[in-house]
Amino acid sequence: MSLAGIDIQTLASGIKEGNRTALARAITLIESKRRDHLALAQGLLQSLLPFTGKARRIGITGVPGVGKSTLIDTLGSNLTHTGHKVAVLAVDPSSQRTGGSILGDKTRMERLSVDRSAFIRPSPASGTLGGVTRKTRETILLCEAAGFDIIIVETVGIGQSETAVAEMVDFFLVLMLMGAGDELQGIKKGVLEIADMIAINKADGSNKDRASKAAAEYRGALNILTPVSPNWSPPVITISGLENDGLDHLWQEIERHHQVMKASGEFDERRQNQQVRWMWSLLEDSLMARLRDHPQADAEIAAAERDVRSGVVTAAGAAERLFGLLGI
Repeated sequence: MSLAGIDIQTLASGIKEGNRTALARAITLIESKRRDHLALAQGLLQSLLPFTGKARRIGITGVPGVGKSTLIDTLGSNLTHTGHKVAVLAVDPSSQRTGGSILGDKTRMERLSVDRSAFIRPSPASGTLGGVTRKTRETILLCEAAGFDIIIVETVGIGQSETAVAEMVDFFLVLMLMGAGDELQGIKKGVLEIADMIAINKADGSNKDRASKAAAEYRGALNILTPVSPNWSPPVITISGLENDGLDHLWQEIERHHQVMKASGEFDERRQNQQVRWMWSLLEDSLMARLRDHPQADAEIAAAERDVRSGVVTAAGAAERLFGLLGI
């Protein structure tokens, strides 16, 4: 999508009016790595900030094949039918060698992709830890300003730390399959420690009994873990995204979690802490960008890497040397 002739005021007005073209163009702007686009993007976000923060932010993770896209398609359709506006930020796996991305979520979410009350934005993960794009937080704000009251972030779920998504949403749902422990599914035990709920998906037909047994096993596992909140014990439920079975119960639990967190003050505290962590993340990104833009960066980085490989200097010493280029 072309970004030529960007007018931030016009773009902001279009977003607040719920214009999908304006929203898509704005997301393309914030995903751009050009310095001039970065300044424009920050100006746009600043102008839209008063219109953000009111949506429910839900993260959903699980290994490939667990049925994330089918679940989101069904759950999202249920929600739009009751008057909600749903935005899905689907992070696709990117090639570590080429940076290419599958970007196939729109084809897997057949109902939401044609639903006027839904918006799907597939974005390449580009190797970002946690399976979320570096600009996912900004995209959440843009979607909120456009009037979407439920934001769902679907992560890659290929075994890396999913802490990144848990730190930008209000509710973190982990999807599991029956018949395999979390290690066999490629998800580390740590992801269970930050889950607000576990749902055993594909609990339909002859799988129902196996799903119930798996749910009991995960409840037992959660009993020996320290919950994220002292006021919330993560429930374990069985669902079928394909058959739309158990999704009403799933949403009721999400609603109950919201009420508990609001009543205890944890909801606001969680949002505030997320903002602070976001600030530090942006600072780290900015420092790296300044380092790479330094006129001597290429030569100094090459020399530092060469010295570390040959054992002339320690990794810590080389890092300090490169940091000196910033003059801080």
